[in-house]
Amino acid sequence: MRVITDTDQLAQAVRELSVHPFVAVDTEFLREQTFWPELCLIQLAGPGVELIVDPLAPGIDLKPFFDLMADTRVVKVFHAARQDIEIVYSEADLIPSPVFDTQVAAMVCGFGESVSYVNLVKKVTGRDLDKSSRFTDWSRRPLSDKQLTYALGDVTHLRDIYLHLKTELEVTGRSSWLSEEMAELTDTKTYEAAPDEAWRRLKLRVKNRKALAVLMELAAWRERLAQAQDVPRGRILRDEALYDIANQAPTSTEQLGELRTLSDGFSRSARAKEIVETVKRGLARDFKALPQLPQGQPLSAEATATLELLKVLLKAAAARHRVAPRLIADSSDLEAIAVDAEPDVPAMKGWRRQMFGEDALRLKRGELALTLSKGEVLTIPAGNAG
Repeated sequence: MRVITDTDQLAQAVRELSVHPFVAVDTEFLREQTFWPELCLIQLAGPGVELIVDPLAPGIDLKPFFDLMADTRVVKVFHAARQDIEIVYSEADLIPSPVFDTQVAAMVCGFGESVSYVNLVKKVTGRDLDKSSRFTDWSRRPLSDKQLTYALGDVTHLRDIYLHLKTELEVTGRSSWLSEEMAELTDTKTYEAAPDEAWRRLKLRVKNRKALAVLMELAAWRERLAQAQDVPRGRILRDEALYDIANQAPTSTEQLGELRTLSDGFSRSARAKEIVETVKRGLARDFKALPQLPQGQPLSAEATATLELLKVLLKAAAARHRVAPRLIADSSDLEAIAVDAEPDVPAMKGWRRQMFGEDALRLKRGELALTLSKGEVLTIPAGNAG
């Protein structure tokens, strides 16, 4: 097994890999105790080449690896790429390009929703993977041969999967569909941890715009502190406490101390004073300029009936075209279509609109009907129904 532990070896390995049209990539990292992921291992495989890079080896410079990630002549193949791309972005401030995510490609090719690497290997190659080392602490050294073999398996089979899915996409004319999905995956905005935008990742468990203003300030304050100290967000303040503080909006440490989501004595800490000042900043915001909160109003009987029909239509379209339903539309898309005349959702754009969106609007307008034939849901012009 080839394990790279110095910069010269890495540069040579990258030269070997960069002559091929693609390279399979996987990373192992830890982030349970940190805000930023700690890169612990890199696995790479191209046609006839497979190796492991040890990022924790003394003195190693990962620049050759990052140069490979930036080489637009070589397709970077990942499975469930988001976290791998995130760590490359956090380490080198670059997004690998071009990218092929086999999990997304498998959804496009009809392998189901969010198919795991283990199941995809089984379906494509017929091989069973040994997952007994999946709970390894990848920061520990030395790693055993069994652990390294397990890690390398995450890219060796990826080569066969990539070639299989690439061919399938070309045969079915769906390569452009995958390109649309990769555009979001390789957008820097997907990975930027901007403190002022941190509130968007939270469930908006707030009562009104005043509480939302406080929540936005608290989320930004927590994000800055977590990044600066390189600790998980929950180590600074748990989500439940954020919601509680936002809804109660305490303007003194005494009021803060009355909240049940905070530990005894917290109100006497220096952090309590920071939180109170953060609350006051939130209360000073212009509430009218804040986004509208979801009203939580139940759908009308008509919209509810439409939504149920749209769910059937979606499943039928997904089955007919052999695409995972969630890739076409999610529940929020369906609800928007049921309620709005021309909803601005992904399901109404590009290939999704052609496959499902247009029929969804026709169904809603009463121009399309659903019928069963030999157990299969079919669409027919409404005038032909019955």
